[in-house]
Amino acid sequence: MTPKKVHLQWDPDTQFTLQDDDNHQIIMKKPQGVSPSDLLPMALIGCTSYDVVEILKKQRQELNQLKVTAEAVQYETPPWRFRKIHIRYQAAGRGIELEKLKKAIEISEEKYCSVYATLKDVIEITHEAEVIEA
Repeated sequence: MTPKKVHLQWDPDTQFTLQDDDNHQIIMKKPQGVSPSDLLPMALIGCTSYDVVEILKKQRQELNQLKVTAEAVQYETPPWRFRKIHIRYQAAGRGIELEKLKKAIEISEEKYCSVYATLKDVIEITHEAEVIEA
């Protein structure tokens, strides 16, 4: 098992800069960047969306666009733990079958997405799916 390493650098001018081993950066802290608590649902929808696109390609679905939103609910007192994340998938293309989209989401959640696998036992995660003919 090869560990993954990410880095954070703080300085007064740039605030917090997160970086992976490939030198991709994310600026953290408002107003210049993403809030730390937004990174969690962003990681979740990024992980599942990548899988969904790859699975739909293998199913020969003509996907032209995928829009995914996550609505997260946190407790109102520190440490503001996440209670629930609801994900909405909207796939646009020609002849995309809703059942295949739902199956791709299920496969991602159950088999491939490490973020979902890590969170599923501690946060309620729900989703809905919609197909738009384009």
